[in-house]
Amino acid sequence: MTPTAGPDQPAVEAATPLPDVVLPEVPDPPETAEPTDARRAGIEETRRRSAELFVEFLDEGASQASRDAARDALVRLHLPLVEHCARRFRNRGEPFEDLVQVGTIGLIKSVDRFDTERGVEFSTYATPTIIGEIKRYFRDKGWAIRVPRRLQELRMQIGTATAELTQDLGRSPTASELAAHIGCTVEEIVEGIESSNAYSTLSLDATDDSDDGAASMLDALGEVDAGMEHVEIRESIKPLLDQLDAREKKILLLRFFKNMTQSQIAEEIGVSQMHVSRLLNRTLEQLRSSLQAAEHG
Repeated sequence: MTPTAGPDQPAVEAATPLPDVVLPEVPDPPETAEPTDARRAGIEETRRRSAELFVEFLDEGASQASRDAARDALVRLHLPLVEHCARRFRNRGEPFEDLVQVGTIGLIKSVDRFDTERGVEFSTYATPTIIGEIKRYFRDKGWAIRVPRRLQELRMQIGTATAELTQDLGRSPTASELAAHIGCTVEEIVEGIESSNAYSTLSLDATDDSDDGAASMLDALGEVDAGMEHVEIRESIKPLLDQLDAREKKILLLRFFKNMTQSQIAEEIGVSQMHVSRLLNRTLEQLRSSLQAAEHG
């Protein structure tokens, strides 16, 4: 079901590898070492204390103050779980403290919704809710430029599919392979990848963090060339000069290209200095009016 090149589609597309796509999250490296006895004891103590607090929190006969205290204690007890989940999204351009704060909202929701009768560990129940809250934060507020939610979700699907196909194929997947894996068109894949550019932006004043200087992106862009305006004027005036008669052209040449005075020009062409002045002013006014008419025409 992988799309193949048709009559209007270049065959080279299916073989062109895609650029690296940022994955939606960075998983923690697997733990190879067995938990120590102290860590096992700490986990068991957390489970025991959590069970006690949930009994207090869910006791409808207890006072509201007692239940609120138990709820707060449950949240504090499981804050390390929030930090663990937040670390999976490190290096994504958002402060770690903000991610912990967002994840804590998910933890509070988990505490309020947890049902002890299901026989599931609270950490197992809470983890998807915490991660979902952090992902929602990135989806709704982490984008520098807002794009449709459809593209935000597609971007995450592309990231997951890219990781899976790269492991299976031993290379980066093509757009056609990603489209077949996700179940969409190649055009949607390209649109989803391009939308990733809207996730984060870089300030023109940001430096490159190099040791040899503090050059910014703006420095690399250069500046407006003041000579460009003269180029435009020169090119615009060429056809107007061609419309002048020979004597007017010669006066302009002697005055502005050979830097001769009006007296020298008068001697050169055999007229009075006053006449040269009138001809020069008339010619310049004619050129100025023609340029203005061309700009507004």
